[in-house]
Amino acid sequence: MNVFLWILQAVLAALFAVLGTMKSTRPKERLEPALPWTADFSRGTVRFIGLTELLAALGLILPAATGIAPVLTPVAATGLALIMVLAALTHLRRKEPAAIVVNAVLFAATATIAWSRYGPYAG
Repeated sequence: MNVFLWILQAVLAALFAVLGTMKSTRPKERLEPALPWTADFSRGTVRFIGLTELLAALGLILPAATGIAPVLTPVAATGLALIMVLAALTHLRRKEPAAIVVNAVLFAATATIAWSRYGPYAG
């Protein structure tokens, strides 16, 4: 199970690192075609979301891998799970059911990491 969690953490870290970098560095106008929800938020909010995703991606790997404050790994996963709940609410309001499915899958993955790393597979 520990190997599975590390693989899941690595995949999610890569995904959120790419998405977070994109949201925090690209102009909002370039994001809107691929991420239409960005039209509903200010540039600062989109960048903040991107920065939190990028930092959480680092938090999924670095604390547990280095042994320095490994409790931050499940904290990062919990934060990403919360972001996915908020994202799903945004997509629900915008009537985007396909995006809600993606958020639900990512929520399940991040919640699994959080639960496992807080409990039976901590560290």
